[in-house]
Amino acid sequence: MQLLFRDDAYAKSCPATVAGVDERGIRLDRTVFYPMGGGQLGDTGVLRLDDGSLVAIADTLKGAAPDEVIHVLAAGEATPAVGTAVTAEIDWARRYRLMRMHSCLHLLCAVITGHVTGGQVGDGKGRLDFNLPDAKLDRAYVEAELNRLIAEDRAVRPRWITDEELGAHPELVRTMSVKPPTGQGRVRLLEIEGVDLQPCGGPHVKRTGEIGAIEVVKIESKGKQNRRVNLALRNP
Repeated sequence: MQLLFRDDAYAKSCPATVAGVDERGIRLDRTVFYPMGGGQLGDTGVLRLDDGSLVAIADTLKGAAPDEVIHVLAAGEATPAVGTAVTAEIDWARRYRLMRMHSCLHLLCAVITGHVTGGQVGDGKGRLDFNLPDAKLDRAYVEAELNRLIAEDRAVRPRWITDEELGAHPELVRTMSVKPPTGQGRVRLLEIEGVDLQPCGGPHVKRTGEIGAIEVVKIESKGKQNRRVNLALRNP
């Protein structure tokens, strides 16, 4: 399956062919739909058939095989047959909000020094948990630093390194709970110019200025070690 979002996170639609169907959903030969992973929700949208009818996609998930993407049909939708030509169209407004927040969480990793123990990229909001048992985080400072980095409009771009290179630089991996996928020869990194570099396979904005102003909604203690930082877009 060709995963178009890896090379172009701004692709909103693409022509495709139904390559497989089962009780879990639909597989296409190519797709712009991002499957849930890395803390980010899966895309929603529609498959547009040649006759103009629409098949609603309620979620997108990863399959068992590498690069397998399952498009989950909304309740009551008819399943198109294998070989059917479709146009896959994501809910772009929702995806763009997810991209903006996902990119903002990478900036949060630059502002706060500590390993990430969990996180979630939501629609217009997000959070990261940090392993900081002895630290007290200042909400106003974190918010000001994030908005400063956003206003600087830094470039955001993917990079690839080999499994061996990643193994030689373990400091690139910030997450304690989820390890980057290896075994396929290379690993995708997300670089925010001069600020952050770490493994990530998700879709992101091209420049930090696209994120827009954000708010640190609250900072919570979750157990003895974890500090949870909750963010929201001011203009979703």
